[in-house]
Amino acid sequence: MKYSGIDLHSNNAMVAVIDDEDRVLYCKRLANDLQLIVAALVPHQHELQGIVVEATFNWYWLVDGLIAAGFAVHLANTSAIKQYEGLKYAGDERDAVFLAHIFRLGLLPEGYIYPPAERALRDLSRKRLQLVQQRTLHILSIESLLARQINLPMNGEHVQRLDDEAIRAFALPPHVERALMANMTVLRTLRIEIAALEKILHQEAQLRPEFETLKSAPGIGNVLAATIMLETGTIARFRSVGQFSSYCRCVDSKRISNVKKKGEGNAKNGNKYLAWAFIEAAAIALRSCPQARRFYERKKAKRLPVVAMKALAHKLARAAYYMMRDGKPFEVTRCFS
Repeated sequence: MKYSGIDLHSNNAMVAVIDDEDRVLYCKRLANDLQLIVAALVPHQHELQGIVVEATFNWYWLVDGLIAAGFAVHLANTSAIKQYEGLKYAGDERDAVFLAHIFRLGLLPEGYIYPPAERALRDLSRKRLQLVQQRTLHILSIESLLARQINLPMNGEHVQRLDDEAIRAFALPPHVERALMANMTVLRTLRIEIAALEKILHQEAQLRPEFETLKSAPGIGNVLAATIMLETGTIARFRSVGQFSSYCRCVDSKRISNVKKKGEGNAKNGNKYLAWAFIEAAAIALRSCPQARRFYERKKAKRLPVVAMKALAHKLARAAYYMMRDGKPFEVTRCFS
């Protein structure tokens, strides 16, 4: 039996193949060319139990190409992998061999290979979030500029309603006014693009039953329902509600020994987009759901407000798991009994 590990970089990949006794049969740095990598692995294909690819920023082309070539591919969850800290030397060769080694031992923490046909829509949702963050950056920049130049406090809603005539009425110095106009030009473009992406996401998402089911929960509207649904993928990949909550970064990260806390675990292990979505849902639920508000107040009386908000997000994440798994709408009495 043979096992392969690929340490992927921006312009090259270290490809390694080992056997049952951890003997390195092949280890070579190759250019990021799918044909070259496939050609290097084909001689071992019939005995290969699988290929482990590091989940870097650019893994799509390699994983999809290897699967299309008939290989069994596994995506390594790099945030959950930690090599022995006593190593005197570590390099790309050792990293590639190590990936194959932990796969051989059955210790590989795997990432989810999102189906390519649906991956583009999920990435479109992530692009929308990126543009929203940039919009917020420009709004804050305009608020700061007006407060600094003319002591004019203005919130984000008012900033987005400004037009050229209103900006000229501020009688700002010419260069300052030009800077403000630059912010507004970008802001208007972002607003148009965000609306266009939201239209596509809503049209595609509403075709799926999970979308309407998720919207029945307090604090979850069109955008958050689409985000949760697309970032989750198939709910069947989570064996339990606890595993889903952990993936959403809604549970504590800590190490316990002899009933005592001995340190922190890997808090970044999970999906940051789902973590954001459920915190947003919790903040909205506070204003729209009396039961959610009472739950939050009970938690806040004992802990810090941020901990209470995380607890509410955890409640909504657990509810979302059962809603997607069973196809049933939100039941407030079951969630906040």
